[in-house]
Amino acid sequence: MTAITFIGQDGTRYDIDAPDGSSVMQAAIRNDVPGIDADCGGACACATCHVYVDEAHAERLAPMDAMEEDMLDFALDVRPNSRLSCQIRVRPDLAGLVLTVPARQA
Repeated sequence: MTAITFIGQDGTRYDIDAPDGSSVMQAAIRNDVPGIDADCGGACACATCHVYVDEAHAERLAPMDAMEEDMLDFALDVRPNSRLSCQIRVRPDLAGLVLTVPARQA
């Protein structure tokens, strides 16, 4: 298990112990983090699991692939630190990862 934190749309913190190997999106859904809609169920076919990665942790993530980058074109309020949570795999070296849920999903 790896500790990650979501900051909800209203500023509420959700401190979660996520199973290693799962996606960050799966951890959010299992822990009822509001604002992570995950309409496609993690298939990288929508942008409803969009999150902002805290700058201090961004370099620890695997690089974004072309499919994720294309899907982010459908997200609202995309920023340089935007990622799709379905594409981030939980692993021990991501302990302390902080993700903010945008005000709205696409």
